Amino acid sequence: MERRERMADTGKTSLTPRTVIEAALSLADSEGLGAVTIRRLATDLGVTPMALYWHFRNKDDLLDGMVDRIFEKIDPTVRTSDPWPEQLRTLLGSMLDVLRSHPSTAPLLSTRSATSESSLRITETLLDILRRGGFSPTEATQVARHALSTLTNLVSAMPGSALGEESEDAQRRARVFLESLPPERYPRLVEAAVPLSECEDPEGYFAFGLDLLLAGIEATARRTG
Repeated sequence: MERRERMADTGKTSLTPRTVIEAALSLADSEGLGAVTIRRLATDLGVTPMALYWHFRNKDDLLDGMVDRIFEKIDPTVRTSDPWPEQLRTLLGSMLDVLRSHPSTAPLLSTRSATSESSLRITETLLDILRRGGFSPTEATQVARHALSTLTNLVSAMPGSALGEESEDAQRRARVFLESLPPERYPRLVEAAVPLSECEDPEGYFAFGLDLLLAGIEATARRTG
């Protein structure tokens, strides 16, 4: 989506769409997506809300801009000499890295339409890899959608993913609840109380999730090919 690039001289900062979007992403990272409002951003940037409306018609327009910016951060580069599964791992790994840096904003990628050049380039690359993996156009589209949904859920649903003290309290309450279940009725839930309520090894969690996703895609390609 094209945005007006006029520089708004506020005496404190010069506003561009990029300035506002980066501030919105930072706010979402620290306080959650619900904290992102035009009024709050204006306060943080030291401007009036009207200064932001010059660049964004409303909050929906701002959220679309945040999604576009996330796509811009994803590296679409893959080694064309690699087998298609390795190319897919490279691209999805890059997507996961970016989503991990903006966990509160990640779910927007599955719920909002993105039509920026960056999003189109990423989608084109993903579909091309899947087509060369033997999927039909319809199948490639379905796989791409499920892959994006899986990555966003992997990030947003990570145990203990709430922010700050809320995260620690939520983890504690979840762990205590699971540990208090009758072990004769729920032995597996009781023994998994810690991994179900917190993530002790984030790197291992995300690596396993990506491996599982890729294994499923490759198995499907063999079955349908």
